[in-house]
This record gives sequence, C-alpha cells and structure tokens, in this order.
Amino acid sequence: MEFHISGTDAGKPVGIFLKLRLSLSSKMIKYLKYREDGILVNGERVTVRRVLQPGDHLSLAICDNTAQARLEPIELELPILYEDSDIVLPNKPAKMPTHPSHDHYRDTVANALAFRYREMGIPFVFRPVNRLDRDTSGLLLIARNKLAAGRLTSAMQAGKIRKIYLAVLQGDHLPDSGRIEKPLHRTEESIIVREVCTPETPDAEPAVTEYRVLARAGGCSLVAARPLTGRTHQLRVHFASLGCPILSDDLYGTPDNRIPRQALHAYSLTFPHPTTGKFFTMIAPPPTDFATLLASLFPNFELPNDLF
Repeated sequence: MEFHISGTDAGKPVGIFLKLRLSLSSKMIKYLKYREDGILVNGERVTVRRVLQPGDHLSLAICDNTAQARLEPIELELPILYEDSDIVLPNKPAKMPTHPSHDHYRDTVANALAFRYREMGIPFVFRPVNRLDRDTSGLLLIARNKLAAGRLTSAMQAGKIRKIYLAVLQGDHLPDSGRIEKPLHRTEESIIVREVCTPETPDAEPAVTEYRVLARAGGCSLVAARPLTGRTHQLRVHFASLGCPILSDDLYGTPDNRIPRQALHAYSLTFPHPTTGKFFTMIAPPPTDFATLLASLFPNFELPNDLF
C-alpha cells in the first residue's frame, strides 16, 4: 500500500496517520512495526514516531510474506469472477468445500487458491469473509491480506455486506414475501445439524431471513433469500421449518433426482471495497445443474434485475 504525503497529512507522525487517516487497528499497526519492510518512508524503515513531510512516500507492507503452513496447493477448477490486490471472488462449484476439514484436505477452495497464487509466485493465506456449505454453489468473498480481512470482517459485523441466494423449495404455499425470525441452535445428537429453538434456549443464536417468491410451478417455488444473520445452515433450516425445505436437501429435506445436491446458490454479494470503501455488487450466474433445474421447472421465467 503506497501513499504520497501532501496537504493536511504532512506534519503528522506516522502512527497518527495510520490510526486516523487509514483507521488501522492497534493490532495491525503492531504487525507492521515488527515487519522488516512493514513501514517505509522514502524506502527506509521508520518508527511510528517519524513525522511525515510534504513529498514523502509512505509504503506499508500489508501483503503476506510467507504462505500458510499446511495448506497444500492443489490444481482444481475454480472460476474467478473478480480479483485485485485486496480481494478475490470465486464462483464456488457445488461439491467443493470452502476450507480444509476432516476428510477434505485436498479438494477445497483454499487448496485451489493456494495453487493459483503459488503459480503466480505470491504467498497466500486463506482468509474467507463468508463461507458456503460444500453442496451450495456461488459467490465467496476472500480477503488477500490482513488489512482487507479486518475491514471486511468489520463490515460484515456492521451489516454492510448483503448476500442474496437463489433457492428452489419443495412446496409452493409460502406468501409472496416474508421475514423469518427463528433462533437456531445445534442439536444434541449432532455437531453438524441445526434446528429452530426458542429464544430462551441456552445456546440459541438469533437468525433472521427475508425472502421473496419469484416463481411457482409443479409444487415448487423459486425464492430469492437474504439472510440478515449468518448462522450455520440458516436458510436450509428456516425454509424446512416452514414446511418448504430446499429441494434435494438430504439433511433437512429429501433427495430429488432432478438435482444431485440442495438447490441453493449464492447469487450476489454487495460489499464495501476494503481500500476504497466504494460498494461493489458481484453476481454469480447459476451453474449448469441449477440452471437446468430452473429451465425445467420455470421454462419462461427470467430473473429480474432487482431481487428485493
């Protein structure tokens, strides 16, 4: 990250510039202080007490200088919809886990990105801002450095990142639009399965979903769903609780031979860019299996530009 010092920034100590002008956290500033090339002014390492002068060139080493240990680079097909020095947005295929876990150490988005950046000669640390279930397709937002990760995580916590999913539901009796406010928790029998619970349940997590029905046919519904919270399996559990499980969800519904996984696709993401602050909206076209399902169920339907 490079800055040319002029105007009101001149005369400020580097530490004040980093805190007030760039809104860097104390943790991030400490990280830069202890890197050999963390804070340079005119090519020379300086302390945060160094007073900036007009014409100074300030350089911050926010990129990783070593790759993430124990993350094996594997060549896998992973479409990239957008990429710059701060973020990368893959369109995750179904059947690909987001990050390594038990029995999935070499087939994940993290492995694919580690390979991509190794081939470019760029150290890579996997910093996902959002996650998707293995069998859910669509957009992921990945930060490429510590600063971007911190800012995007803060944006997520502040509700500034908006996610919209497309889902085909088994059932067509829902109102045209609605808001589901049902807390969730983990079941006693499983570390994976979630269920609706009461707000008084000790481990209850508030969960809110907004939805809009886009089409109905053959006993199924196509909905746009906007989770306002980010609970594990939130959309899957919420729609199942209304008697309309996501089609072919083998955990909260029943398998269906029309699509070999739950019919859920992360369609769009709107978020503030971690450097410019300008809002981006990215769209991931539905993959072949999802598009084929839509064409068979709703042959004359076209997605509107504005889903909410």
